[in-house]
Amino acid sequence: MIWTYIIIAVALVAIAFIGLGISTFFSSKKKFPDTHISHNKAMKERGISCAISTDHKERMNYKPIGKQDANN
Repeated sequence: MIWTYIIIAVALVAIAFIGLGISTFFSSKKKFPDTHISHNKAMKERGISCAISTDHKERMNYKPIGKQDANN
């Protein structure tokens, strides 16, 4: 009896995934949404970029502090 419920639940989940896949594939936009921060106009206006880009900029501008005097 429990196996019947499990099979029905798996079948319903499979139908839902197939339905979502078909609706995405045959969408009129024909393009997946771009969620990357650096491609967002509002974020660009505020000067916000993704962590990878920020890290790269920081590493390129890194200037190490010279050796400090041992007496300090």
